[in-house]
Amino acid sequence: MDSSETYWADRALLEWQVELGATDAILDAPVNRYHLETLPPAVRTTKPDSKTATAAPVAVKEVDAVNAARTAAATANDFDALSAAMQAFEHCELRRGARSFVFCDGNPAARVMIIGEAPGREEDRAGRPFVGRAGQLLDRMFEAIAMGRKNADAAHSLYITNVLPWRPPSNRTPDAREIAMMLPFLERHIALANPDVVILMGNTPCQALLGRTGITRMRGNWTEVLGNACLPMFHPAYLLRNPIAKRDAWADLLSLKAHLRD
Repeated sequence: MDSSETYWADRALLEWQVELGATDAILDAPVNRYHLETLPPAVRTTKPDSKTATAAPVAVKEVDAVNAARTAAATANDFDALSAAMQAFEHCELRRGARSFVFCDGNPAARVMIIGEAPGREEDRAGRPFVGRAGQLLDRMFEAIAMGRKNADAAHSLYITNVLPWRPPSNRTPDAREIAMMLPFLERHIALANPDVVILMGNTPCQALLGRTGITRMRGNWTEVLGNACLPMFHPAYLLRNPIAKRDAWADLLSLKAHLRD
């Protein structure tokens, strides 16, 4: 077949494909664009001996973020050391998009430790947990039973932190991987504070420390976390969206007050 015959044959095939609806010519074989490479790109470790020499690919070992967090948390013997270890932890991508590192607020000697989910927009700006509308409601709730984060008396003060110290984008719910890698720090935080009662505000703290969710069923039911009495409660943000649930929150506050009095 000469060149002219090849041209007309190729043109006929192209016109036939256009009639079938083909609009773009990409490759000779289909490409799965959802496929992820299981290995990182090849890394050149030595200088080639010649122009034709090539370096063998070197697989980069993936870092176990949970073990790295567990090791870092174990070395923290006080709150300052724990805060420094968390700020130096590089495996949580949330830190790259957050404005502030949000560690804690209140009295570290308090009998009650409150654990929320993660900083929101106002918390990210202020660098303190629970300072937005939900935080203001939280303060009013505990003031109703004569407790507050600013009280110097440990018996009537609060110590507040979150599962995550960095704000997730658009205030999304933290995913399981983020929770798992920051859990060793949270467990160490609880051990250092050694409160009489741990309050888990919402589903994310319950998922992290109790391994389950369903705050509507769990709230008000006393349990135990790391040797500390634990009471799951509705998050104040939920109460702002569902004011009728404030009745249940008040019942939980009274239960807490009775527990502390015993």
